[in-house]
Amino acid sequence: MFERCVVVGGAGAVGRMFSHWLVRSGVAVTWLDLDVAGAGAGGVEGVRVVAGDVRRPGAEAVAVLAAADVVVLAVPEPVACEAVGVLAEVMRPGAVLADTLSVKSRIAGRLREAAPGLQAVGLNPMFAPSLGLEGRPVAAAVVTDGPGVRALVELVAQWGARVVEMPAEQHDALTAVQQAATHAAVLAFGLGLGELSADVGALRDSAPPPHLAMLALLARIAGGAPEVYFDIQAANPGAPAARQALGRGLVRLGQAVEAGDEESFEALFAELRGVLGEHGAPLEQLCARMFTALR
Repeated sequence: MFERCVVVGGAGAVGRMFSHWLVRSGVAVTWLDLDVAGAGAGGVEGVRVVAGDVRRPGAEAVAVLAAADVVVLAVPEPVACEAVGVLAEVMRPGAVLADTLSVKSRIAGRLREAAPGLQAVGLNPMFAPSLGLEGRPVAAAVVTDGPGVRALVELVAQWGARVVEMPAEQHDALTAVQQAATHAAVLAFGLGLGELSADVGALRDSAPPPHLAMLALLARIAGGAPEVYFDIQAANPGAPAARQALGRGLVRLGQAVEAGDEESFEALFAELRGVLGEHGAPLEQLCARMFTALR
């Protein structure tokens, strides 16, 4: 169904991933980027690069956007939201606009306001692109449905991803826990290691599996791009509540231990088992398999 696609910000990791799979599917891909030289470095074979700002496109950029069957916005949220009005005027009827933002509610609101007739969907790969797409979840927040959106969602599934559809507001509520809370917990763990002047080498050499897993998570996050993790913490409207909930959990745990109240401590475990419910046993088995492989 798709012959031509424009990936705005294609030189980024997510943009490259989508470009790679689109090219493999026989789609002619064009990158629209402010930095043509930078966009050309490490690109996907067969991709055309056009210089331009999606918020203020010149004649060549307008031409490729108008001809596109799909436009993928792999850019920061402020740029994507500002571009919606321009794209609503430039994109042809029946074309699809897809964003790759980690927060969906604001871009969805902007689309409903400024581009109600434009088929639109938010796609969020719930993994680092370097891990590969096969079998991994891609959240799909449909804003304005249509045959083009259906075809794009099906295409992503054909690439091997596990597409999980949800409203934009639910997406942000889930990612506040899945990403903001998780990253905050790992980063706080790392800051605690620093405050305790811990010898990481000694910790690693004698670490039980849970601690080794936490060290590995910390290393992966700390080795990433700070702006990505800042955006997850700062942009998601549910992130502050998630961090506050983590803080209250630590306080409750500390209170039970410092009071010497073993019954209260056991009650916390009963509460946690209730939180997990029927999912506890299969998740425990998954952890056992992870720890068996962890050396």
